[in-house]
Amino acid sequence: MKHVPAYHKSAGFTLLEVLLAVILLGLLIAGAYGGIRASAHAMRAGEAAIDRTDRLRTAQEFLRRQISQILPLEFGRDDNTGMIHVFDGDARRMRFVAAMPGYLSRGGPYVQTLELAPATDGLQLRFSDTMLNGYATDKNRSAADADAVVLLDRIASGRFEYRALDADGNLGNWSSDWQDPGITPLMVRIELTMRPGVQMPWPTLDIPLMLNAGAMRPRMPMQFPAATGGQ
Repeated sequence: MKHVPAYHKSAGFTLLEVLLAVILLGLLIAGAYGGIRASAHAMRAGEAAIDRTDRLRTAQEFLRRQISQILPLEFGRDDNTGMIHVFDGDARRMRFVAAMPGYLSRGGPYVQTLELAPATDGLQLRFSDTMLNGYATDKNRSAADADAVVLLDRIASGRFEYRALDADGNLGNWSSDWQDPGITPLMVRIELTMRPGVQMPWPTLDIPLMLNAGAMRPRMPMQFPAATGGQ
């Protein structure tokens, strides 16, 4: 009698094995996606930190340049007292005349304003400028303030301070209220405290003026007694 070989069962996967493979594949894909997402988040955070550092340094360099080149030029006059204004300043705002960088100006001095203004995420350091020629109108002042540029944001607190010579010609103390708009200070200080989460702190900027001819009023000329007696 001829022997007929038995048919072998074809090899394959059970439903349970397929389900386990799908679950493992899903876990691997989820892990890979999580890693990619974390890497992308870290990259964006690093780019944001670099951008913020660049903004801080750029703002510091710009402020040092503009404030150090303040000029004792009149940009306003009090109609009641006749007092000229070459520098206005308090804890939150200062206004002065200085040259602008060549790529930002059309020549000539500019009236420039720095202000610590409230915003949704703290304070903003804002800057505005307009040409000195024809500035002494409320319209020009309002237009300049409306076009202010935000140099820095996310500031928790801050103030401007000023230093000048006292009545005896000695270097005085820092003050956040500039009393005499007819002269310029010798030095300007900018103190800022950044909000939590800002990686780079703001160092205190003490900026001396390069041209301080307006920092002290000229003294009265010395009076000599008239000569008496004949020749």
